[in-house]
Amino acid sequence: MLVVRAIREQDLDGLLALAELVGSGMTTLKPDRKSLGQRVEIACASFAEQIAPAQRDYVFVMEDAALGKVVGVCAIKSAVGLDEPFYNYRIGTLVHSSKELKVFSRMDTLYLSNDLTGCAELCSLFLHPDYRQGINGKLLSKSRFMFVAQFPHLFSEKLIAEMRGYQRADGRSPFWDSLGRHFFKMEFDRADDLTSLGKKSFIAELMPRHPLYVAYLPQEAQEVIGRVHVDTAPARRLLEQEGMHYEGYVDIFDAGPVLQARVAELRSLRESELAIADLAAEEAAGEQSTLVATTRMQDFRVIAAPAHARRGRLALTAQHHELLGCRAGDAVRAMPLNPKKHHA
Repeated sequence: MLVVRAIREQDLDGLLALAELVGSGMTTLKPDRKSLGQRVEIACASFAEQIAPAQRDYVFVMEDAALGKVVGVCAIKSAVGLDEPFYNYRIGTLVHSSKELKVFSRMDTLYLSNDLTGCAELCSLFLHPDYRQGINGKLLSKSRFMFVAQFPHLFSEKLIAEMRGYQRADGRSPFWDSLGRHFFKMEFDRADDLTSLGKKSFIAELMPRHPLYVAYLPQEAQEVIGRVHVDTAPARRLLEQEGMHYEGYVDIFDAGPVLQARVAELRSLRESELAIADLAAEEAAGEQSTLVATTRMQDFRVIAAPAHARRGRLALTAQHHELLGCRAGDAVRAMPLNPKKHHA
């Protein structure tokens, strides 16, 4: 049985083992024990409410309870860009026209932007390859939305998620090779590592401030703007199910799309509900999977169980209660794992 829970200090080794499997392109999960140790420390303080809400970094791990093994990780940063600049490209349009020559053209442009400063960010989603089956990925990704639904007052108006950009089979980024490499004079992985270590000042120092015409880029680079890495496509679909969408912001290194949504419009705030946990002798047959979360911050937990809230009650087995660390009579938050289908 799998449970997604708030990270603890003793999870550092498991987190490091996962980070070593990630590869390039995920700046928030680099295999560096010191930086990961600092992040775990901040996360534990965040769940303990020992630091200001805007400085918090809520990191969750997925645990295989039978093995006591960390098999996945995901996180929510309360606000980006408050301590150091947060950059994206905003895709814009410039119009060139001449009545005399009867010419009218629209040109896509890339603007270096700090527009998303202060937004909460979903990040660091990674599931061990051995566990990429069934509903495991959905549970890991969507668990964060249950946390936001339980504690919406802790987050800003808007939630974003930077998606890993497209890379060739050899790991090269067409967008970086066509644009960033010419300004930074370094390989993609090196720039990615510097960003993960918080050394972001070089971005402002080296990137041009004027708009860049997309048409000047090679065709291959143009085609990957807003396109995700092949391994990230499922994660994008899951986020879109929860109400997030692409609005023309991309990563400055690999042009991966930035999804965003207003917190108040997320599915978890519209469809999740509080219920009282009851004890059931066995799992309910034929029930669809439901996300079930505890209501405590410091030991926040989420599972997926075949159950359905009825009249404010939710029947869970003893094993489910154990995974959640709750007892009959405790309050839980529940939401169908999959969104409701709307028929035309």
